Amino acid sequence: MTDKIKNGDKVKIEYTGKLEDGTVFDTSEGKAPLTFEVGAKQVIPGFEKAVEGMTKGEEKTFKLSVEDSYGPTRKELVQEIPRDKLPDKPEPQEGMMLMMKAPTGQQIPARITKVTDDKVTIDINHPLAGKELEFTVKIVGVNEPEDEKDKQESQKEDGEGKDDSECSDCSECPGCK
Repeated sequence: MTDKIKNGDKVKIEYTGKLEDGTVFDTSEGKAPLTFEVGAKQVIPGFEKAVEGMTKGEEKTFKLSVEDSYGPTRKELVQEIPRDKLPDKPEPQEGMMLMMKAPTGQQIPARITKVTDDKVTIDINHPLAGKELEFTVKIVGVNEPEDEKDKQESQKEDGEGKDDSECSDCSECPGCK
């Protein structure tokens, strides 16, 4: 009998996440499986809870409430800022994403939701805040040693282990910063 997944287990999961209207917002299809430790708060709370008790090879579909995923949309995270506080180029447009710097130095993505002649409204809520989510998952590994191929793929995704011919100097991955 296969052991049920519990707190502290390291799991590998193939998954697809959908919004209520069926739109896929994320998937592991065509990528390495998602790997995380249950209970280490590396994924949203409801996702961890749904995986606990599953076994290797098991598949299931589950829905997460707003509270068990990215939480409700918070009005205090939507703010108007003077347009002259933004760079002149590119021209701000609704839907455009900006990177804002928090007082701690952390980079925070912000979406422009409204543009007027003198003000820009930005929203720093997570893009999935306020939404119920549906996931289809398949457990493909539990507490298995990481094989060399997965380790190399993971390093490349993290910007490590790339040779110069693979790097485009994107300044986004750890290897380019």
